[in-house]
Amino acid sequence: MTDSGRDGLFAGLFDRGAASTADAAWLQALLDAEAALARALERAGLAAPGAGATVTAAANADDFDAGALGRQAVLTGNPVPALVRALSARVPADAREAVHRGATSQDIMDTAVMLLAARALDAISLDLSAAAGDAAALAAAHAATVMAGRTLLQQAVPVTFGLVAAGWLTAIDEARADLDRVRATGLAVQFGGAAGTLASLDAAGAAVAAFFAQETGLAEPVLPWHTDRQRIVRLAGALAGACAALGKVARDVTLLAQTEIGEVGEGAGEPGRGGSSAMPHKRNPVASVLILGCTRRAPGLLATLAAAAEHELQRAAGAWHAEWETLSDLLRLTGSAASWSAGLLRGLTVDAARMRVNLDAAGGLPLAEHLAAVLAPALGRLAAHDLVAAASARAVRNGLRLPDAMLADAGARAALDQAGVSRADLDAAVDPAAYLGTSADFIRRALTAHRDRDAERNAAT
Repeated sequence: MTDSGRDGLFAGLFDRGAASTADAAWLQALLDAEAALARALERAGLAAPGAGATVTAAANADDFDAGALGRQAVLTGNPVPALVRALSARVPADAREAVHRGATSQDIMDTAVMLLAARALDAISLDLSAAAGDAAALAAAHAATVMAGRTLLQQAVPVTFGLVAAGWLTAIDEARADLDRVRATGLAVQFGGAAGTLASLDAAGAAVAAFFAQETGLAEPVLPWHTDRQRIVRLAGALAGACAALGKVARDVTLLAQTEIGEVGEGAGEPGRGGSSAMPHKRNPVASVLILGCTRRAPGLLATLAAAAEHELQRAAGAWHAEWETLSDLLRLTGSAASWSAGLLRGLTVDAARMRVNLDAAGGLPLAEHLAAVLAPALGRLAAHDLVAAASARAVRNGLRLPDAMLADAGARAALDQAGVSRADLDAAVDPAAYLGTSADFIRRALTAHRDRDAERNAAT
């Protein structure tokens, strides 16, 4: 939920939070995959006793030069062969048989991707949980805070800010649930050898694969998934869904925080937050802007991963390689958006008085639907609709409140008298608080669903 402290010109903006996919995280995931395989081979009797622990002790990313491995990767198309040589050089001769035996480069790369994703999803889930908790608090606190509903960016019927926040809450909760499902069942170890047969391990292949899954903490798939990339697509889809939910919150805040609307504002945060290089008076919604800067990139990354999911025959030429940085970026940006969102919602300020002023400025027009419904029993639905429509046009044309526009026309006054509708009835019909429908019930349902989800997660852990 805070700046990760990682260096770089844009790191504080788009590499925020704990969902790291930097070179060091990648390298450690690759080493963890190799170490887990060494332990699995030892358990299967294919490596000397103690070899697994020896390889694991040597598999520390701080002791390896990521840059050197990257430079050697150009010879083989991926960094695993160079990593295997470097790791083998760091263990005694009797433990080297436990390094990479039976595996192909894709086994280690794909398993590392799954480990990297698992760690990133754990961090993202924490920030989504914080964001959801803050959205729930806003929904509860503002259940009766009336504001203009807006459709096609124009005032519509009234809503409450609590209902808006409840919508944010539900979307974040559902996005988190999707990520939880992927985390629990969709991240699987990869182990198939050169062409998915594990032929080099003879009869021990299946046992090693099972032990490998146990050692990594990942699921054991039915088959190696070298060219079945649905796991990657499902992961990417869940991440893009989380970005969509967070982007919705940020977009709403940027719209409601506009000077002319001024219904919400971002918290002050650290000194200088929201400033401009040219305009000293500016207080820009920086967190929301940066969330959108992250989330707007998610659809393109998802599209790339979906396009790369077609892998030919037993091993792909290029499509697999296209996944690495793309998925890294999607994990990183989702994590950054989640971190920014947690802070945004915690510090969000709500101006209930401004919300009411903006709603009242419409002169009752957002309640035209309600007024027509009030008149319908006496006048008939179509006649009531036409009467209110004509009054609405007069209100706009002459700058009148809707009740005044109704009474400004002799024919309309006669119809109102015939229906027994008084001025007090008209004023009551355009009271926003009287036309909120099931908003309060929807908010209660959202809060109950949120509490139930949290209870289920706590029970599972």
